[in-house]
Amino acid sequence: MAAPFFSTPFQPYVYQSQQDTITPFQILGGESQVVQIMLKSEEKVIAKPGSMCYMSGSIEMENTYTPEQEVGVLQWILGKSVSSIVLRNTGQNDGFVGIAAPYLARILPIDLAIFGGEILCQPDAFLCSVHDVKVVNSVDQRVRNIVAAGAEGFLRQRLSGQGLALILAGGSVVQKNLEVGEVLTIDVSCIAALTPSIDVQIKYNTPLRRAVFGGDNVVMATLKGPGIVFIQSLPFHRLSQRIARSVTSPNMRENPKFLIQIAMFAFLAYAVILSSLILTEV
Repeated sequence: MAAPFFSTPFQPYVYQSQQDTITPFQILGGESQVVQIMLKSEEKVIAKPGSMCYMSGSIEMENTYTPEQEVGVLQWILGKSVSSIVLRNTGQNDGFVGIAAPYLARILPIDLAIFGGEILCQPDAFLCSVHDVKVVNSVDQRVRNIVAAGAEGFLRQRLSGQGLALILAGGSVVQKNLEVGEVLTIDVSCIAALTPSIDVQIKYNTPLRRAVFGGDNVVMATLKGPGIVFIQSLPFHRLSQRIARSVTSPNMRENPKFLIQIAMFAFLAYAVILSSLILTEV
């Protein structure tokens, strides 16, 4: 039986690959989940660095570059890891490994064979995989107005193969099956994953001046079927922005030194620019 689309806390699943290899796994927790995967002798799991939570004594972990997890030069320059961790059961008996979500997120089991061997995900959605899964960080060439979309609008993780991939989505997750010609308008950041058959168009929901100075639901995506889209209610970047605003919001009653700090920074920048111009003329 192939893994279902959604993960219910404390419910065990059984994944059967195309080679009739059966891998039982269990998704534990509610808002910040952990997936526990059972491994037979010499079976392995490929996961993103820093995601391993616990493992049995027969599991060996190594940090290595794997051709299945491709990272482009641009992503590497911007800080993306070029390596993955490989968790292999070297013992004779069955072992297990626990892979945890790095933030408040739900873990979705995606059987790529059901989706025709390919699915597009939000950046950093990939958590771990079993058997034949290839991860490529690529640009979705079908998206229009990519400047308006931001990273979530056009940078995608392309998962391909016939194996089992476990991806991350924030908040609650809704699966929407789009019929041929059916249109769905959605906030760009709420797209957790979608099938390549869906046509995506990005547009501003507000005038350009409001988009420049920020705002909520500024960039929207219009999806046209056929295909399947997974919608997340609380994207990580939205959660992090709300936390950052509450921590660094310039409230003069709570932080009267804020304008003084800005003035000092502007004065120092002015002094540096002025001195460089004087030295250049001399």
